[in-house]
Amino acid sequence: MRIGYLSALAVLGLSLAFGVSAQQNTGCAATLHALRVLFGDEALADRWSEVSMDDGMPLLLSIDERGGALQIEFTKSGAGRWAEIRGVVCPAGADYELRIARDQIRLGPAAHWALSLALAGGGVFVLRHRSARQLQIEAQGWSGRFVPAGKD
Repeated sequence: MRIGYLSALAVLGLSLAFGVSAQQNTGCAATLHALRVLFGDEALADRWSEVSMDDGMPLLLSIDERGGALQIEFTKSGAGRWAEIRGVVCPAGADYELRIARDQIRLGPAAHWALSLALAGGGVFVLRHRSARQLQIEAQGWSGRFVPAGKD
């Protein structure tokens, strides 16, 4: 009985130590490759431009991998960084969720104060990837429609 208990503790410890692997086993994506697999789109663009803005200054979205983790950055055209996020993307019904802990988001000078308040303790962005040509992203009080952008 004691060996079983110690084995269970060892497995739990390894699962916590290798959180990215544990997230992938639950169907979540913590890397760019895993995100492409999750979306079923191996050619998923890594740069997107907002087409639904009403101020003439689109958000530019980049999806990268840094240090083996998914890194998502929003930059407001002409205003600078809006938000930089390290998180995981998980299935949520027909959609996906970008789940963010408080310490996984850095808001920039272009972030509106309401966004700062809404994400102060972390949060969730809902992602809808309906085709290779469109990505819908929603957060509390905001939504945006994005299309692939050319590389600089």
